[in-house]
Amino acid sequence: MPAHVLDGNLYATQIKSEVGEEVRHMVEAGVRPGLAAVLVGENPASQTYVRSKVRACEQLGIFSELITPPESSTTEELIAVVEGLNQRDDIDGILVQLPLPANVDSKAVLLAVDPAKDVDGFHPVNVGNLSTQRPGLVPCTPAGCMEILRRANIPIEGQEAVIVGRSDIVGKPLAMLLTNANATVTICHSRTKDLPAVCRRGDILVAAIGRPGFITTEFVKPGATILDVGINHISDPADFERFFKGDEKREKQFAEKGSTIIGDCDPRVVRIAGAVTPVPGGVGKLTIAMLMSNTVKAARLRRGQSLAPAAEAQPAKPKSTKAKNNAE
Repeated sequence: MPAHVLDGNLYATQIKSEVGEEVRHMVEAGVRPGLAAVLVGENPASQTYVRSKVRACEQLGIFSELITPPESSTTEELIAVVEGLNQRDDIDGILVQLPLPANVDSKAVLLAVDPAKDVDGFHPVNVGNLSTQRPGLVPCTPAGCMEILRRANIPIEGQEAVIVGRSDIVGKPLAMLLTNANATVTICHSRTKDLPAVCRRGDILVAAIGRPGFITTEFVKPGATILDVGINHISDPADFERFFKGDEKREKQFAEKGSTIIGDCDPRVVRIAGAVTPVPGGVGKLTIAMLMSNTVKAARLRRGQSLAPAAEAQPAKPKSTKAKNNAE
C-alpha cells in the first residue's frame, strides 16, 4: 500500500489562517507586526523568494518593507542597513535574503541582526535558546517539519529519528527540536558508516542532504515517516528516466520545461514508507508560513506579550492507541 502523503499545502494554509487570526487580534490591540526583507542585487531566484514572502505578509495583514541595496554594497554598508532596522520599533522581524554577493561577509551581516528580530532563527543567541529550551526564534524549515509531524498526528516521543544532513539551517536545529520533543535522534553525514543501515532504524527519517534521489528504498524502515527537505532540479534525461519513468504528469512537465524538481528521496520510497512529504508540495510549503509565524512571535516576545504564536497555540491531537503502544 503506498505511503500516506503529508500535504504541505494543507498544513501551510492552516498555519497561515491561524497566523492571520493572530495578526487581527494584535492589530485590534494596537500592534501590527512588521517584517523587513533585505534583498541585495538582482538574483532572480532571490527576487522570486522575497516576492512570495512579501505577498504572504500582505495576505495576513503583516506590515512588510523591502529594502534593495545595490550589488556593489560592502559588508559595512549592509551592517549599517541592518543596524538601522534593529532600531526601528515598527520592524519586528529582519530577513536578510541569501546568498549575498561574494564580496560580502555574510556571517558578519547575519550576526548584526538583533536576535529578537532574527526571524530566520540563525543567530547564535537563538541557537542557544533552542538548545537550552528557552523562548526564542526557531529556523523556519525545521519548525515546519515539526508542524507537519504534529498536525499529521505522527508520534515523536520515544521514536527513533534519523536525520541525513547536518547543516546549521536544517539538520542541527531539527535534531534539537526532535530531541526536545523526546525523540531519540541520530544525525548522519557523508562519513557515516553503513548509512542505509543507520537510516533503517528511523521511525522518522529526514532527508536533508541536497542530493537528488539519494535516499532509496534500501534506506527506509517499513512504515517509517519520511520528511523530504530536498529541492533539486534535474534536467538530464537519463536522470529523469531513472526516477520518473511512467509518470505521465512528470513526463509532460519535463517535455515542456526540460527540467523537473525532485527531493532527496527516490520517489519509490512511497512503496516502503508509511507517510511521506512530496516534492514539490511538502516541507517547502511550510517555510514561508513559519516565517510569518516567527514574525508574529517576535512581535509578541519583543512586547512581553503571551508567547504562543498561532501556529503553536493549537492543542496537540490525542495519539491513537496504536501510536501510544508504538511509543512505549
